[in-house]
Amino acid sequence: MSRIRYLILASIALLGVLAGCGSPTSNQQGTTPTPQHSPIQQSSPTPQSSPTSQSARLQHIYYIMMENHGINDIIGNTADAPYLNQLASSYGVATHYFGVTHPSLPNYLAAISGDFQGIWDDCAAEVSITCAPQAFVSASPLLTSNEAASASNRPHMFNGQTLVDQIEAHHLTWKAYMQSMPSVGFTGASTQLYAQKHDPFMYFTSIRDNPARMQNIVPFSQFGQDIQSGTTPNFVWITPDACSDMHGISASGAQSIGIPDCATYDGLIARGDSFIHTIVPEIMNSPSWKEGSAIVIVWDENDAGSSGCCNSPTGQNGAILGGANVPMIVITSTGPHHIVLSDASYNHYSLLATIEQIWGLGCLANACNSPLMTKLFE
Repeated sequence: MSRIRYLILASIALLGVLAGCGSPTSNQQGTTPTPQHSPIQQSSPTPQSSPTSQSARLQHIYYIMMENHGINDIIGNTADAPYLNQLASSYGVATHYFGVTHPSLPNYLAAISGDFQGIWDDCAAEVSITCAPQAFVSASPLLTSNEAASASNRPHMFNGQTLVDQIEAHHLTWKAYMQSMPSVGFTGASTQLYAQKHDPFMYFTSIRDNPARMQNIVPFSQFGQDIQSGTTPNFVWITPDACSDMHGISASGAQSIGIPDCATYDGLIARGDSFIHTIVPEIMNSPSWKEGSAIVIVWDENDAGSSGCCNSPTGQNGAILGGANVPMIVITSTGPHHIVLSDASYNHYSLLATIEQIWGLGCLANACNSPLMTKLFE
């Protein structure tokens, strides 16, 4: 009997040992391991940053650049911009967001390269073109003599890296849509409503000298068909024309094309609001929205003032040469969730840094030490 009892006890002990040898996941109280797949491949030539958890969710980022208005011109102005205010009250906003500097062009360059390229003008893109500064040179100039001299001798074709280089190095896709652009890859300085100064892609040799990349800079008329095709790029840049981005044209020019409100304060804001009211629902109803998307609506600069932050240039006696406080709205496909960033300051470098962080692209120039805005993309 003692031998039988011993065998029974030994068998029970053995069964206990075997029960502890099951798979590790079956004994973790229902915890699911984190998926290891990421669509972002870490092969960027720039310094590496780890993609956030948003990278798997945000397959598309739409970047819409508006023009020349301050936050107080838009936010709270429900008469002229009812739809923009609806978006601002339902989604994410940054109340202390600034243009990098003045005028328009250096802000566009900063947005995709992390550097305003040391210029303060809106001149055309050409290696033979140099321009004296057009901002901060009034009766009491704020630029130092060295800044003015350097800017005046800087050719308007730049050699630095851009977001395009990062995107392609990570096997992602991009496309830039320019409203009123006459043709694909158009290199002319401007038409009546298209302005090259609002098309930063034209100012970098790595894009201008690459025919395949130039084919990705297209008239906005292609946008509707592209987003419904199910082949929307990961990064989509949108520049509305001068009557849709709130920039405007002269009164005589506006009359000549039959759009008189393209030259009035209230009319420009209303037209810009209407453009956003058309394009945002169009994006939301596209296949890309279901795949995970964010829409960024931001203004290049505020014509009134020179406040700034976050690596904006400085001039005489340390004066900030910023682009002043502008509206910034982020809409995501997770649905309405009102987030207000009001405890820190941001600018176009911050937005670039945030996109780079979300997709693990590394960082470019001044974006490398700019504050992030990832909370708005949650």
